Amino acid sequence: MKSFAYTRAADLESAVQLLSKTPNAKLLGGGTNLVDLMRENIEQPDALVDVTGLPLDRIEERPDGGLVIGATVRNTAVASHPVVRDRYPLLAQAVVFGASGQIRNMATVAGNLMQRTRCLYFYDHAARCNKRVPGAGCDAIGGFNRMHAILGASDSCIATHPSDMCVALAALDAKVNVVGPSGERAIAFGDFHSLPGDTPHIETDLQPGELITGVEIPPLSFARRSLYRKVRDRASYAFALVSVAAALEVDDGKVRNIRLALGGVAHKPWRATEAERVLAGANAGAESFRQAAEAELAPARGLAHNEFKIELAKRTIVGVLSELAGG
Repeated sequence: MKSFAYTRAADLESAVQLLSKTPNAKLLGGGTNLVDLMRENIEQPDALVDVTGLPLDRIEERPDGGLVIGATVRNTAVASHPVVRDRYPLLAQAVVFGASGQIRNMATVAGNLMQRTRCLYFYDHAARCNKRVPGAGCDAIGGFNRMHAILGASDSCIATHPSDMCVALAALDAKVNVVGPSGERAIAFGDFHSLPGDTPHIETDLQPGELITGVEIPPLSFARRSLYRKVRDRASYAFALVSVAAALEVDDGKVRNIRLALGGVAHKPWRATEAERVLAGANAGAESFRQAAEAELAPARGLAHNEFKIELAKRTIVGVLSELAGG
């Protein structure tokens, strides 16, 4: 591990200044992903800016019924918060499925959003990886790609985003609040993470000197009836082959409101907008759910070892929606 400077930010202004004056600086919250990457010499920052002392560790209700979750709130606090469990149960479930208790006690909300891929070729310095070394190539495409993307991939990268929490936040239409040298702004969750294209090393919309201050979840009364399902190779501590986050409101047998997102299938949490379009006003039954899943996965492309994920994703969508509909 290379030497680096360490500074504990006293306030948001100083954090932005510290981040701006050292281009290769990284923010340190829980460190559950960053420190691992530093040990593997994948991340080699010149400076760490410790943000754990900033006043971003609260979960606050908004007057309209929404929720603002600070950037340094620990994952355990999110999963156990009574408002989260009551109004957004899919978010609490996703956080619990995401990691062990020890990791949840350390990991933060902003760190969860900034997680980097668990692609084995990204961690292997002997392999070619455009995300680790831009322009190097991608050995995952012709390699063992069981865990890799079936939607939105490119010839440069087929890695998937590892977060469970982010799939729930995508389904909930959350916003990411950031602050930087030009002031504050809010980013729609679906625009925060990037598809790989020709620049898979650029993973978010964060601009130089910007840091996340929190996530904002709108009031969605029907999200009280929601579910997060994670399909993985083993019950303990494994990343998703496919995951589905869904909230569903049914009125007189018809779909009145729906929010749907997928994990483990793309470079970013995948908002299933095509499935939502198909289901708007449709019968709330297995046939409609299957039609929606077929439409969403129509552009999916499997590789040598992950073709099975296409059908797995369809069946998981149908299963989750059927359970929410009471079928």
